[in-house]
Amino acid sequence: MTTTLSPATPLLAVRDLSVAVDAPEGLRTLLDSVSIEIGRGEVLGLVGESGSGKSLLCRTLVGLMPSTAIRRTAGSILLGGQEIAGANETALQAIRGARIGMIFQNPTSHLDPVMRIGDQIVEGIRFHQGLSREAAKSLALDIMGQVGFTDPPRQFSSYAHEFSGGMRQRAMIAVALACNPEILIADEPTTALDVTIQAQILHLLLDLRTRRGLSLILVTHDLGVVAQTCDRIAVMRHGRIVETGAKRQILKDPQADYTRTLIASHPSMPAKLDAGLAVAHSGEARQGAGRPLIEIDDLAVRFPAGGGLFSKRRNFSAVEGVSLQIWPGETVGIVGESGSGKSTLARAMLGLTPASSGHVSFDGASLGLQRAEALRALRTQAAMVFQDPYNSLNPRMTIGETLAEVLSVQKKIPAAQIQERVGELLDLVELDRNFAYRKPRTMSGGQCQRAGIARALAIDPRVIVADECTAALDVTIQAQIVALFRKLVATMDLTLVFIAHDLPVIRSLCRRVIVMHHGRIVEEGLSEDVFAHPREAYTAGLIDAIPDIDPDRPLSGRSTP
Repeated sequence: MTTTLSPATPLLAVRDLSVAVDAPEGLRTLLDSVSIEIGRGEVLGLVGESGSGKSLLCRTLVGLMPSTAIRRTAGSILLGGQEIAGANETALQAIRGARIGMIFQNPTSHLDPVMRIGDQIVEGIRFHQGLSREAAKSLALDIMGQVGFTDPPRQFSSYAHEFSGGMRQRAMIAVALACNPEILIADEPTTALDVTIQAQILHLLLDLRTRRGLSLILVTHDLGVVAQTCDRIAVMRHGRIVETGAKRQILKDPQADYTRTLIASHPSMPAKLDAGLAVAHSGEARQGAGRPLIEIDDLAVRFPAGGGLFSKRRNFSAVEGVSLQIWPGETVGIVGESGSGKSTLARAMLGLTPASSGHVSFDGASLGLQRAEALRALRTQAAMVFQDPYNSLNPRMTIGETLAEVLSVQKKIPAAQIQERVGELLDLVELDRNFAYRKPRTMSGGQCQRAGIARALAIDPRVIVADECTAALDVTIQAQIVALFRKLVATMDLTLVFIAHDLPVIRSLCRRVIVMHHGRIVEEGLSEDVFAHPREAYTAGLIDAIPDIDPDRPLSGRSTP
């Protein structure tokens, strides 16, 4: 039986909800007296750092606890005026999907890899709506069209691995919509996506809200996203709601200190641009003297892309016709969408991926003509920081052992001084020296990334290449890592090549920016010039798609996939 809601009755009301985990030391509270509500057709932004309890709150709403040791200890959850807290599994199965749908940050982990996308959508329709196979397929094709699939009849038979990240996210939204829910929970749905694809997904969610009357709970750590999409904002920290209210009220006049910190950390703030541009001034000054540290001339990197015994072998050009110079002391940002060739260029730059044609030189030594000499210089003077802070560190080794191993291999300092140097490296990245005895699994993402930077510094490099090293981090941790790089560049005379699809981070850190598209450089110049006056339409589109923290700026970047 469905309860009729009065205009003043929220569709979902959470009252004083508490969740705890049975830990060895006793019951430990994870959610502490959380209260939120959402009206029909409303978009609520749930904001906070990793570990704040955002995802746990959403899972509690539908009874999907991540562990049997975690349980609700108090509070009420009213859906359409009916109490669902404490409902049995049968009742919760009827609610999941049919009334509350959920889409996740990583669609690859939640889409069945051996089941066609169309069949996954049909499955939800048949289970919740009881339609025949033919009727369910017809409705599935319609839903695929709604979420932006360009050729639903053909793509119906595709598998998840055949789609890009943005299209996989669309597929996941389609699976959620197949159950025709009243509320859609989107848990970090755009964190791993490029700014242009992010803008498309956000537009899609808002369009679905308008067409279907959906209520949306948008979980994110990016205030720029909520500023342009949400009606109200709830800010979480340490399992509590620290502030809630209308979007403009929260962003223009925040009451909680933590909310002010989140707003100040957002890289779209103009103050950050001024600070960043003051970082790397030395590179430009040195271009008149000496030689470039890295010189690339007409570089091409191609990979096999099909073909066989009876068909012509084809190649895919990941990088094509790239020429650039990077001078000592510069901070250079390389930006572009996924697949633009950024990471391939970085790996070719360090000799990790062979060039198909063209030349790469490091400090005057050519990787093609003087390969042994160039590789020897790269191994001792160039280092890389990777995107995933956990997988880039050995889980079996402590941070101290990891750093000591690099120092031992490099043989730049005596063995007796290695432990002291480990402590100095932890000091450089602003980690307590006790972290030398900890393993990656006991550390946060930001702490692991600092350890990764310490490992890069262990070889005493002249250049660091950072490949999407802030992509997986919260906005406040991003700001800390950017500030750390800024300090290291200023104090250690480092050259920094920073690769990202996050343009605000590049704008705040790098003096020069290089824009890549389809393996080619389409624009380059000083950051202030490129961001203020982009010459190319592609660059302008990337900049236009950046979610701005100004709530009065409309969501831009609307384009077809």
